[in-house]
Amino acid sequence: MSELRDPAAVLGEELGWRAALECTDLLGAPVAAALKALEASSPHGAELARQAQVVRIDPQYSDTDALNEHYRLDPAATGNCVLVAGKRTGEQKIAACVVRATDFADVNHVVKKLIDVRKASFLPMEQAVEMSGMEYGGITPVGVPSTWRLLIDAGAAARSTVLIGSGVRHSKLLVPGALLAALPTAEVIEGLGMAPA
Repeated sequence: MSELRDPAAVLGEELGWRAALECTDLLGAPVAAALKALEASSPHGAELARQAQVVRIDPQYSDTDALNEHYRLDPAATGNCVLVAGKRTGEQKIAACVVRATDFADVNHVVKKLIDVRKASFLPMEQAVEMSGMEYGGITPVGVPSTWRLLIDAGAAARSTVLIGSGVRHSKLLVPGALLAALPTAEVIEGLGMAPA
């Protein structure tokens, strides 16, 4: 089996990274707005936002598993953003959950308890696209609606870099884990991601 490779080196070498704030045409509209807001929020936010890089990819490889397989990327360096929903007294509650691609979000225990619902399930694709304003395969924690809970696995937040979606299928973002933790509504959660059984 081929050795797994670091997304920062591989995609940069093969496709070329660019500063995300200077290439907002490669980002979904909510993502570009969120990065600009982070840049304007504080000196620390500005420093983090300016570290975000974007790279154009072939959209057929936008899904995390397909991208990692095609480029032989290390799944621990890539992040998945999954949208989970549940209801309590008729009110729908939604959480965007970020875990490393090596892990699964613990929906049935951790997420369900955090959003205080009896049953939690993944948001259907059509709703995920419509409500996030992002393309399926490009949904990312950067720019999700402020009314949603934004749960970041501590393992992803601790990484120096995390490859995530950009809001569109034809590019990817590379950000410090600290940027995810610095997003306005982010909550860093120990044990959000769990390894496959």
